[in-house]
Amino acid sequence: MVVDETYLRQVLIDLLNIPSPLGYTDEVAGYVCGQLKNLGVDYYIKRRGTIVATLAGKQRIADRAIAAHLDTLGAMVKSIGSDGRLMLVALGSWSARFAEGGRVTCLGGKGEIRGTVLPLKSSGHVYGDEVDSLPVGWDYVHLRLDQPCCTAEQVKALGIDVGTIVAFDPNTEFLANGYINSRYLDDKAGVACLLTAIKALGMNPQLEVECHPIFSLSEETGCGCGHAPDKDVGELVSVDIGPVAPGQNSSEHMANIGMKDASGVYHSHLVTKLIGLCEEHAIPYRKDVYKFYRSDTNSAITAGNDLQHGLITFGTESTHGYERTHIESLLSVTHLLIAYMTSKGSDNVG
Repeated sequence: MVVDETYLRQVLIDLLNIPSPLGYTDEVAGYVCGQLKNLGVDYYIKRRGTIVATLAGKQRIADRAIAAHLDTLGAMVKSIGSDGRLMLVALGSWSARFAEGGRVTCLGGKGEIRGTVLPLKSSGHVYGDEVDSLPVGWDYVHLRLDQPCCTAEQVKALGIDVGTIVAFDPNTEFLANGYINSRYLDDKAGVACLLTAIKALGMNPQLEVECHPIFSLSEETGCGCGHAPDKDVGELVSVDIGPVAPGQNSSEHMANIGMKDASGVYHSHLVTKLIGLCEEHAIPYRKDVYKFYRSDTNSAITAGNDLQHGLITFGTESTHGYERTHIESLLSVTHLLIAYMTSKGSDNVG
């Protein structure tokens, strides 16, 4: 099957341009629903907003699901200072080190309110070496709004208050050599891969096993896919970001298969199947163990779903920071998703 790389790139750009921090995902969910409609794929939306699509197959019990999440990291206003500066709390787990200097938009206010997240001491001309000795943490940064507001009352008049969600600019850059730099490749690159794999199947595919692409909205809190699989799902694969760093085996240039993460070991039968598909279809891959990591499949297992779980990742440098991957990894992941969706059912599921 032909993978439409142009479509993959465009969908990824579109997704990255839609702010979707935890708690603010309606627009990005609407975009994905629009793509599913264009691809002729049936779907429904659960009470929490999770999108569950259906690709028909001969075997319906036990069937399959593939999860990717639409929510990203972000921040929320925790308090408003008397000087009009905003203190923030993180949405999701990430270091304020990567927030410093970030250009942001306050969502839900009166118009588009822009600003910059800065250290509490941000001018060397004023504070000298104290700028460099300031600790790293959310208690040591604040948001400066690009508005004439010097009091808490003036900030609130803009429609901004405690609880306002703050979205950071992704700073996306696609390089000619294939590297892709951006905040929030986690997990918008995974979503782009999954939609591209669905497109490659063509209209009304008849799979060996029915498959349910799932697009969750709260993975960064750890509860994303816990409620999504129905009782007929026997296998659940998450497609998500894979940390690339010294001591890790993942690569930015191929698909990666998770063997274990912070929640435990991925199911051996499903892991073996994914490895076998890589070898059968000559898809470059590596295996890896992720120490400080959980995925949508983990939330499904924790919620008590009786299914086998697996993990496919696109290799990424500086996860939950200024992230970088390569188009080769995204294409390998897409080919593996296609191979998995079109493969026969497992005798040991159901």
